[in-house]
Amino acid sequence: MADDVESRLEIASEELRQFAHALDLVPAMVCSLDGTILTWTGAIGGVFGWSAEEAVGRRSDELLDTVFPGPREIVETELHAGGEWRGELVHRHRDGHRVVVESHWVVHHDPEGQPVSVLRFIREVTESKRAQAMIEEREARLRSVLDTAPDAIITIDAKGIVQSFSHAAERLFGYAAGEVIGRNINMLMPSPYAEAHDGYLERYLRTGEKRIIGIGRTVQAKRKNGTVFPIELAVGEVVLPGEQVFTGFIRDISARERMEEELRQAQKMEAVGQLTGGVAHDFNNLLTVISGNLELLERRVTDADDREILQEAQEATALGAQLASRLLAFGRRQPLNPKPVDLNALVKGMVDLLRRSLGEQVRIEPRLGPGVPVVMADPGQVENALLNLAINSRDAMPDGGQLVIDTGLVAVEGEPAELEPGAYVTLTVSDTGTGMSPEVRQRVFEPFFTTKGPGAGSGLGLSMVYGFVKQSGGHIALQSEPGRGTAITIYLPVRAEDLEAVGETATAGEAVAAVGEVVLVVEDDERVRRVALRRLKALGYRTLEADSGPAALAVLDRGEPVDILFSDVVMSGGMTGFELAVLARERRPGLQVVMTSGYTDPAMIRNGQIPGDTRWLAKPYSLAELEEALRPAVC
Repeated sequence: MADDVESRLEIASEELRQFAHALDLVPAMVCSLDGTILTWTGAIGGVFGWSAEEAVGRRSDELLDTVFPGPREIVETELHAGGEWRGELVHRHRDGHRVVVESHWVVHHDPEGQPVSVLRFIREVTESKRAQAMIEEREARLRSVLDTAPDAIITIDAKGIVQSFSHAAERLFGYAAGEVIGRNINMLMPSPYAEAHDGYLERYLRTGEKRIIGIGRTVQAKRKNGTVFPIELAVGEVVLPGEQVFTGFIRDISARERMEEELRQAQKMEAVGQLTGGVAHDFNNLLTVISGNLELLERRVTDADDREILQEAQEATALGAQLASRLLAFGRRQPLNPKPVDLNALVKGMVDLLRRSLGEQVRIEPRLGPGVPVVMADPGQVENALLNLAINSRDAMPDGGQLVIDTGLVAVEGEPAELEPGAYVTLTVSDTGTGMSPEVRQRVFEPFFTTKGPGAGSGLGLSMVYGFVKQSGGHIALQSEPGRGTAITIYLPVRAEDLEAVGETATAGEAVAAVGEVVLVVEDDERVRRVALRRLKALGYRTLEADSGPAALAVLDRGEPVDILFSDVVMSGGMTGFELAVLARERRPGLQVVMTSGYTDPAMIRNGQIPGDTRWLAKPYSLAELEEALRPAVC
């Protein structure tokens, strides 16, 4: 019997030793109800760095500087009410660093059922918490990038299903993220891209053939409202365990393409303008020779039939001069005579003329804006522009329709992009006609381009308007759709001096003849110079001549008497007429200056620094116009 008891004690002692050893391998402690440590296993000592000798007998929350998820009283209440508690705690290691643990507390009762101690198990989660914090930080950064990136960012899986949709993508496409996530990306594509997309993706996954991935290209996209617009798309690929993710970076290039097209159009128009300006210059020189000699011949011819022949030839030169004038206007090289123009008064004064010109089938409705200030512009060119626009509108309404003429004052702050910010007066002519196709809209301001039949139009009307507006520092905008009519708006800048009322200019007195005065004619074209000399002699002037600016200065330096300098602007010899005028005035301060040209580059006028009282005569000119330009006016 004694042997049996001894045997059972040995077995119990061995089980106790095994239990104690097993418990020592578990990070756990036993605490009294007030938190005093009773048992401290080796495993928990490894977590916190304290040995059992150092830990036992001390309060756990003081030893470990414990941070509870809330008030400790709540933890204890939950522990005693349910017999256990689970939660996350932050402790302090012996060396001072923080240790995050998941803790499980269990109450131990005596045989009478009274709580006597608490067994606490822990599992360190410091590294996992740190890793989780890093992941959350990266996700927050990525979310910040997605939310603030100006370009749209969309991610899809290997089946084309949208996984994420940035705020910029919401703004660009008009969809909320919840409307897109979980659906196929082809919902954002117009035909034929939508139908072909899944095939592209499947082919890439199967063959590795890249069409967009890692390359980028320009494609078309579709908004929620159905509008199609150009985008620049770059796609990146990330291979994750068990899946592939594709990220699309999308930039709306509508504005860029529009600006590029406008730049191409402006460059084309500038090139054509330079060409037409050069042609008009030579053409005007020829017309000057022809018209001048015809006028001189007219004084000698007495036969009625011969005079009729001369008159027809003169009429033809006048028509040629009009053609050259339109070409110069398009090329922005037409000399302008800007004056204060009251646009509302000008439109009112032309309404009756327009009604007679356009016919009864066209209903004209002027809509004059209030408070429209005067602008500095050539009134004749403004009238011609309005007339040309109205006639084009009439021709676009063969069965009649409505023509509306609007005026107004606008503040430009970015649109149209071609204009500097500031105040502009607008003149808009809109009709209910047939409208224009995109192809016609692109070419409508080109000289000689017309959609009218042979003999019905020269193709110079709108090009002349375009050139006049650009030369005046303004802009012309066109809106037109087939079947929806056309609206053309002219913007003219309002300068500070135009904002106040401008009084009427004084009327010049009668011209005073100056027979016997000496005119120095400076012209590099011998035929034009010869005609000018003949005309001046016919008017009673004495003449000197020079074929270049340096030659003219040599005449002045010789001390020759000269009352009037009559010079071409564009000449060979390295000196322009403007430069000659400045140097001549330095030598002869009281010298009168008259400039003439078949065309003039506006930049030369701006930068020429010619005397302010210089008079201007455009080629070709008549004998009467020459006489008027040379005679000084008296008030």
